[in-house]
Amino acid sequence: MKAVGEESASQELQRVVGAGRRADWVMASIGLAILIVAMGTLISVFADLIHSGWPRLTDPDFYTNFPSRRASDAGILSAWVGTSLVMLVTIVIVIPLGVAGGVYLEEYAPHNWISDFIEVNVSNLAGVPSIIYGLLALGLFVYTFGMGQTVLVAGLVLALLTLPVIIVATREAIRSIPQELREAAFALGADKWQTVRLYILPAARPGILTGAIVGLARAIGETAPVITIGALTFIAFLPPAPLQSDFPYLNFEWLNAPFTVMPIQMFNWVSRPQAEFQVNAAAAGVVLMIMTLAMNGLAIYVRFRLRGRVQ
Repeated sequence: MKAVGEESASQELQRVVGAGRRADWVMASIGLAILIVAMGTLISVFADLIHSGWPRLTDPDFYTNFPSRRASDAGILSAWVGTSLVMLVTIVIVIPLGVAGGVYLEEYAPHNWISDFIEVNVSNLAGVPSIIYGLLALGLFVYTFGMGQTVLVAGLVLALLTLPVIIVATREAIRSIPQELREAAFALGADKWQTVRLYILPAARPGILTGAIVGLARAIGETAPVITIGALTFIAFLPPAPLQSDFPYLNFEWLNAPFTVMPIQMFNWVSRPQAEFQVNAAAAGVVLMIMTLAMNGLAIYVRFRLRGRVQ
């Protein structure tokens, strides 16, 4: 009887293990299929844009000319420079604030109804439509504070748009750190800030960078917020250079300069009836995707380097 019971238990165990493996195989197959569909869609769109915009992509003047009423002379100089400057402002503002907010909510904020209320609202803000942030920036920064339609305001509105994503990603990255690491740091005599700064944040940096990648990739392609605050659709000059030859070598006048960005330039060209402008829009789309992939690739490289140091 004992042998029969052991055999029955073994068969039941094998059945459970087999069912688990089949479930794992099904879920892995579904995930792989979704990944193939997503990557196939991206590659097909990218290939179609390259095919449509190839005549302008191979034209060096396309990258160094300002927009023009003649499609053959139009370029994206002001657009890609404006996008780069706006994203620079966004990165400088949102990453320190997002990480600091996530660290405070996860490590320092008291666990009461106020912190729960803040947590729920931060999570909800991550899904708010971008046009709402544009209206907020228009009423607050442009009309109330009189900051104008400038690079700084565009960076602020995109920082507001990205901030909830980075806060949530920072909190999740910190939560993934084992409690034993904190206890070991406290046992060595570290205080709360030393534990967070020297142990928790270095271990959580890969996850934090993942959140930053997602948030900034969304921000670089946003059109509604920057249109709402008054970004120009046609601009034939560049903001002042951030660097200068004279002391103090840094120039902040570009923060208050008018601007345009790549998505707005594409929208302007797509809305025109001439087929030549459609070619320009396709070429600009390729450049925007390359800028996004380059930014994400750099962040992924830094993330893996930091993850290797942590291990």
